[in-house]
Amino acid sequence: MRLVHAWLKIPFWQRVAAAFVLGAFAGWVMGPAAQTWFGPLGTVYVNLIKMIAIPLVFFAVVSAVGALSGQRSIAALGGRTLLWFAITAVLAVGVGLAFGWGFQPGAGVDLASLPVAENYRQRDVPGPLDVLLNIVPENPFRALAALGAGRTGEGQNVIVPSNFTILQVIFFAGLVGFALVKLGAKTAGLRGLMDQSRELMIQVTRFVLEATPIGTFGLIAALVGSYGFGQLVPLGKFVVALYAACAFHIVVVYGGLLLAHGLNPLKFFRGAAPAMQIGFVASSSFAALPLSLTSATHNLGVDRDYASFAVPLGASIKMDGCGAIYPALAAVFIAQYMGLELSTGQYLVIALASVLGSFGTAGVPGTAVIMATVVLSAAGLPLEAIGILYAIDRVLDMMRTMTNVTGQVLVPVLVAKQTGLLDRQVYERASSNVGIEDSAPS
Repeated sequence: MRLVHAWLKIPFWQRVAAAFVLGAFAGWVMGPAAQTWFGPLGTVYVNLIKMIAIPLVFFAVVSAVGALSGQRSIAALGGRTLLWFAITAVLAVGVGLAFGWGFQPGAGVDLASLPVAENYRQRDVPGPLDVLLNIVPENPFRALAALGAGRTGEGQNVIVPSNFTILQVIFFAGLVGFALVKLGAKTAGLRGLMDQSRELMIQVTRFVLEATPIGTFGLIAALVGSYGFGQLVPLGKFVVALYAACAFHIVVVYGGLLLAHGLNPLKFFRGAAPAMQIGFVASSSFAALPLSLTSATHNLGVDRDYASFAVPLGASIKMDGCGAIYPALAAVFIAQYMGLELSTGQYLVIALASVLGSFGTAGVPGTAVIMATVVLSAAGLPLEAIGILYAIDRVLDMMRTMTNVTGQVLVPVLVAKQTGLLDRQVYERASSNVGIEDSAPS
């Protein structure tokens, strides 16, 4: 038991970082065999996340709506949250275009060295009406059971929600929460049960999070062992440009917004580090959702009821990496690669399509590919060129998703600061541990 307690006392981010390094080393040493030996560890971890994600969101939103309705206008909080989603998306598009122009990732690339990925399939882009209609579930129980584990074209385990799953769960849970409030004392016992169910799922989440280092080791070992990096060489400049753009957006843009709100960026990144790590490793905002919620509340002091609404919403539509930086950078790359000169009007179209499209593809699996399709179509660029970047999509998706997750935690912090829903004492302490040994409520 002493060994277990000593392990749990190690800061969470350090355990995950060590597992990442060891997993990368194991994958490099064992090669493709790492997928066979260590891949199941990642599969089990993904299944654990799948197990807790939907019930955690459902009970958290039901409980939050009942609590917020008595103290704050949910509509006002929701509107302010969506506004910041849009503002940060606009800034992200600007970063993507600037780094595309500065790095020139498509200039001088050998056409023969960039074949279209064999497993690339063009995605259908949902229309605005489809998005609105699909937010309302035909069968709420189907939506509650629609999150599953799947594999990418490279054979990597990922979280694959059915279209609009989280938005449907939020919608249904919101209705249930409003109904409980409306019924008042008649359903006092049921409201108490929902609050208790939320606490139960938070504790179950803490248990599951202790498996994160093991899951990280398995996922990274399988990725490094089976993926290989030979195909990165021709597109190395694009990879560097994307990683640099995302890092700039996280450190400079997000850091600047925190400073403008009188918040210490270092405290924020310390508190958000666990969610950022899992976003990078698992390449899924949904996989990071339990950690994002815990990081926002337990580590950074965001009001639990508000975070229970805002963080799951962000996991569906807040995609600065996949929905803004990547499509903008990809459009510039493809124009350079094809020898096309983008006009000022095309740059504006790319920016507008990236911002609006990220909301219009909410909850759709493969958001980055969908967004690239939307932006290229709007700018009149060849869609088949997306298949060139798809060959290295798994490596790109790691940094894109970490950017998404960081923004999904950032916006609730900013809104909470503006509306008095941020506990500054908790924020200033900014714990980076989210496990069993650090489970005191904020």
